[in-house]
Amino acid sequence: MINIGKINTLKISKQNSSGIYLSDESGKQVLLIDKKPLKYELDDSVDVFVFVDGDEHLAATTQKPLAQVDDIAYLKVVSVNYYGAFLEWGLAKNLLVPFSEQHHELEVGESYFFKLFLDDKERFVATTKLNQFIADEVELDEFTVGQKVSLLIADETDLGIKAIVNNAYWGLLYENEIFQTLRTGQRIDGYIKTIRDDLRLDLVLDEIGYGKVTTLTDTILQMLRDNGGELAVSDKSEPEKIYALFGVSKKVFKQAIGALYKQKLIDIEKTTIRLI
Repeated sequence: MINIGKINTLKISKQNSSGIYLSDESGKQVLLIDKKPLKYELDDSVDVFVFVDGDEHLAATTQKPLAQVDDIAYLKVVSVNYYGAFLEWGLAKNLLVPFSEQHHELEVGESYFFKLFLDDKERFVATTKLNQFIADEVELDEFTVGQKVSLLIADETDLGIKAIVNNAYWGLLYENEIFQTLRTGQRIDGYIKTIRDDLRLDLVLDEIGYGKVTTLTDTILQMLRDNGGELAVSDKSEPEKIYALFGVSKKVFKQAIGALYKQKLIDIEKTTIRLI
């Protein structure tokens, strides 16, 4: 089955004067529109993005867009005319945002959050009207604590940074639990920290529980071996220093060195840890 607006893995089925054709398992075909010649053999598999072109024909390209159908993305406005605004999204033809889909006036050179969808003719359209697509409250049993999720970094608040979870829900990363620089529009993996009583999501960037700790203990031991058995970091070190060295929060680091200490593999001193 060919999924419009998505990356598809299709097979090269034939070539004629019109170009190269790709097909799915059912035999449905789509024309590859890339201008550069594709080195191929019949029946080779190719990853392509499938869409409906301006003439309402099905088309495919090996170019990868910055977002696919049903995604929410942070995209830059490159032009505005009487049809609407146009976005840079990784393909040769820019993506249209009709005036009817603009919650506010869009300025050339600025970036905004957009939802991508297909219109009634299955053509790509973007909208800034996100409230109908992103919910504050999650459905019961949709998430579990510790679950890995996809985050799209959004706005700063008094408490921390809001993020869009799996293109569908708002969640919050608390300021005192962020130990790296995050930028608006950045995609990053995160984890569900808490599902609150009001059905809203609290998030963290580090894996919850001892899955992360187990991996980190191996890393710490290897770094100790590589550095003569001693590292200038301990459970009293600043969170920023710990994150810079290991890419984890101070809490996770303390759990890891605590586990190593109990196993009598390291000593923990005021400013250092040492292999025993």
